Amino acid sequence: MACHHKTVTTAVDPSIDLADLDFWRRPLRERYEAFARLRQLEHPVFFPERKVPLLRSGKGFYALVRHADVVEASRNPKVFSSEPAVTNPEPPGWVKHVFGESMVNMDDPRHARLRRIVSRAFSPKMLSNLQGDIEAAAKRIVDDLIAEGPRDFVSQVAARLPITVICDMMGIPQELREKVHKHVDVSTAYTGIRPSLPRMLRMAGENVLALFSLQRMVIRLGRERSAAPGDDLVSKLVTANIDGERLSWRELGSFFALLLVAGNETARNTMAHGIKLLTDNPEQRELLLSDFDKYIGGAIEEMVRYVSPIMQFRRTVTQDYDLRGLHLKPGDKVVLFYGSANRDESVFPDPDRFDITRDPNPHVGFGGPGPHFCLGANLARQEIKTMFRELFTRLPGIRAVGEPELLLSNFDNSVRFQGITF
Repeated sequence: MACHHKTVTTAVDPSIDLADLDFWRRPLRERYEAFARLRQLEHPVFFPERKVPLLRSGKGFYALVRHADVVEASRNPKVFSSEPAVTNPEPPGWVKHVFGESMVNMDDPRHARLRRIVSRAFSPKMLSNLQGDIEAAAKRIVDDLIAEGPRDFVSQVAARLPITVICDMMGIPQELREKVHKHVDVSTAYTGIRPSLPRMLRMAGENVLALFSLQRMVIRLGRERSAAPGDDLVSKLVTANIDGERLSWRELGSFFALLLVAGNETARNTMAHGIKLLTDNPEQRELLLSDFDKYIGGAIEEMVRYVSPIMQFRRTVTQDYDLRGLHLKPGDKVVLFYGSANRDESVFPDPDRFDITRDPNPHVGFGGPGPHFCLGANLARQEIKTMFRELFTRLPGIRAVGEPELLLSNFDNSVRFQGITF
């Protein structure tokens, strides 16, 4: 059915503007309340974009805030394209020429090819082989936490495990790991909204140098291991398999950067918010500790739903399409707000309640269904489960203290600091 192109405004509540930096400065509860009001509107709301220095300024985007809309867009990549980029606002064109294209910004068949190659890193056999390394890393982290005393859950626990596991997977030498940690911290900070041009220029420069250094590092390792392969992931990715497929040097560098940032943030953010959720909900904590193996699976899914570690991704419409009575045209932008979809009261009864027994729990915290569902979801689950088991076994009294300090970002629901006690 043909429909006129509609631009629905936020006139019912002009204080809600998802394209405005001030909205993302609000406390999480206020943001969730705003999204709840947006979900009640008849059509997805259009938000004009502001000019952001050094970034492309588009005409704006439609906010997909209902669970059904996010799922529909995720399942239709031919209509809702990940190209040219999934971040919002869109980065300048020189980024992909300098750093290469990330697979999150690709559609099939290019995306399918890269995913097919790198998926070997997340096979059940590979994850099973990693379990011993994950357990050993979690033990070292708790050993250090006890020796140092409680200070900051993020730097002492949540930020350490995912990076350690990724470095183990890739076979990064110990002498290079401190550099990896520093570069990832720089890149993580840059995913936040940059509030001023001088600060943005400084952070952009630091981020470019950090990404360059990470890519050069892994490419150098890749060249060494293509000549003398080992049992690490770098060796597997640069060595042709039976189908003759392997990553190019540039693709290897882009994948390493993606793995370090995206692969780190989901587990890190979930654990950091998770310790606070278990502290604020003592009955849920008590239930989890009453039978850890029975409840930890549901607890992790509920943490991911409640937290939505990555809050949004953007898609570009490729053809005329009707979405809930709204006619979208080629070139229109839509933004999938996972945090809002995960609080949709039509799907999740009492959505603001943290309930580790919630069932069913069809959250989109790992991305919606479809080809871009998080490739490392099972690794993140494995890391979170192992870390919380080690913590609650050896430090059963561990709790969050005070409120978390959040990164100012419209993309990454990252905790910068969370005090703890045990």
